[in-house]
Amino acid sequence: MSEILSSLRSLMASHSPPLDALVVPSEDYHQSEYVSARDKRREFVSGFTGSAGLALITKNEARLWTDGRYFLQATQQLSNEWTLMRMGEDPLVEVWMSDNLSEEANIGVDPWCVSVDTANRWNKSFAKKYQKLVPTTTDLVDEVWQNRPPSQTSPLVVHPLEFAGRSVPDKLEELRSKLKQENARGYVIAALDEVAWLYNIRGTDVAYCPVAHAFAIVTTDSAFLYVDTKKVSDEASEYFKGLGVEVREYTDVISDVALLASDRLFSSFSSKSTKDMEIDSDWVWVDPAKCCYALYSKLDADKVLLQPSPLSLPKALKNPVELEGLKKAHVRDGAAVVQYLVWLDQQMQELYGASGYFMEAESNKKKPTSETAKLTELNVSDKLESLRAAKEHFRGLSFPTISSVGSNAAIIHYSPEPETCAEMDPDKIYLCDSGAQYLDGTTDITRTVHFGKPSAHEKDCYTAVLKGHIALGNARFPRGTSGYTLDILARAPLWKYGLDYRHGTGHGVGSYLFVHEGPHQISFRPHARNVPLQASMTVTDEPGYYEDGNFGIRLENVLVVNDAETEFNFGDKGYLQFEHITWAPYQVKLINLEQLTQEEIEWLNTYHLKCKDILAPFMNQAEMEWLKKATEPVSVLV
Repeated sequence: MSEILSSLRSLMASHSPPLDALVVPSEDYHQSEYVSARDKRREFVSGFTGSAGLALITKNEARLWTDGRYFLQATQQLSNEWTLMRMGEDPLVEVWMSDNLSEEANIGVDPWCVSVDTANRWNKSFAKKYQKLVPTTTDLVDEVWQNRPPSQTSPLVVHPLEFAGRSVPDKLEELRSKLKQENARGYVIAALDEVAWLYNIRGTDVAYCPVAHAFAIVTTDSAFLYVDTKKVSDEASEYFKGLGVEVREYTDVISDVALLASDRLFSSFSSKSTKDMEIDSDWVWVDPAKCCYALYSKLDADKVLLQPSPLSLPKALKNPVELEGLKKAHVRDGAAVVQYLVWLDQQMQELYGASGYFMEAESNKKKPTSETAKLTELNVSDKLESLRAAKEHFRGLSFPTISSVGSNAAIIHYSPEPETCAEMDPDKIYLCDSGAQYLDGTTDITRTVHFGKPSAHEKDCYTAVLKGHIALGNARFPRGTSGYTLDILARAPLWKYGLDYRHGTGHGVGSYLFVHEGPHQISFRPHARNVPLQASMTVTDEPGYYEDGNFGIRLENVLVVNDAETEFNFGDKGYLQFEHITWAPYQVKLINLEQLTQEEIEWLNTYHLKCKDILAPFMNQAEMEWLKKATEPVSVLV
């Protein structure tokens, strides 16, 4: 790491102009949360592997900003050359740079890897000391990154209408109507999932995310796709021709954005000739949170419509085909999770002398007889993946499985590695947060279990998390309510004990797309106020509690927002409610039943009954016996 920092500082010094600081974001050219191996620049320079964060390198310091999900992980992964900056507790990066760097300091960044919003915010912060954000002509990290992974050249794939549910012409028509409403000439699309959704295509360029590296531009009468044309098969080429979508090289996007700005971008499929084409508007629509500064800089800043994407909400509002597919995918996925728990329960008893999923007793400290028989966080997660892979329409995982034992479960986004992963322990909590990509839907589920005797404190914490999980899932609320308003429902049972968690409570889930999907969310963060929940959205319900050095607990189901039938309709607003589509039992052994209300017990019993009935067709006899036992009705003795 010292050599990397030293090399970067040499490049900073020789840069024109010389750089006083270099920002290395986590994002790629598309402002993605999950990026390909060759785009993990921040991870390369810092050693921190979390999905969110920003590195800042000055002449004599190196600092890394990340959010509460990763505080513990960053502490463990950063060398002593780095200082961890805790977002929400320490100054924002732009505030720190403005306060601590000299007047007229030059701060470098790759303009392809920073959003318009972020760059504009930084420029505003830097102005008071005449500091300057300097877009570098090349990415300095790439210059020092030896053995950088190669680009992916896997072919993009057409996503069939039987799974997509909406045709491309229908989506283009809706987008163009919004362009006309806003008097905009065209929209520049940078987000990978938006390109994939709009054109009904998928790819394999980014691990866990079925997308291809591509940009798009849509005007009032033309549509373009910018992608490495080696990825476009003859079949795909004919598909795009049939849609009237012109395919151009990935690198052409920057020149075409400039042409769009000057009203000179024309398609061979356009219904108008270049001679008689008249565009009434000079405005170009850009989502400032999703478009990179490099493309924005090719536009006339006075003629740019900086507004949230017109595709984000239509993508989040699932059509009936997508909803049906998501529900079916979650049933198959739930079956795989239950089959995994059955297998793991048996293995923990046989190899480690655990009392098991149902019995509450200390283990007999038995150990596997050989290294090959040993169960680790990693090899048990491989078993779960193999069970999912056997299910219909499986295409891969939706994110790296968080398979974590004991203190590792307190690392919110922990990812086990072969060299450092822990051995399974029957006397410690096990948290498994996992999901998969299926052609008909994307899944995300978390269950926390104990194969020995949980402590009273662990049971109290699990019960508080479960109560919050139930409270949120059972909520009814008027239309226009945001996830910011609902977030407290999941936290209130924890707050009663003075406990909390440092992550949001819910995120949207894509339809064979990104596992984290906006624009809505359920969170304490202020931007969760921006988009109200609407019928046909998906959102997760995942409260948790994490005790550093000891254990972590999280429970997560995917919900669908539906219209609610209520006795009254105050203000004629209409009301909404949630429908659970995730199916796997909660471990009764970890629940302090005396702390549940009668309503919560009834909900648990009803959910478990549905769980048993829905998953039954996928179970063999032994698995079904286990599932029946795991879903037996519970009650509190009076």
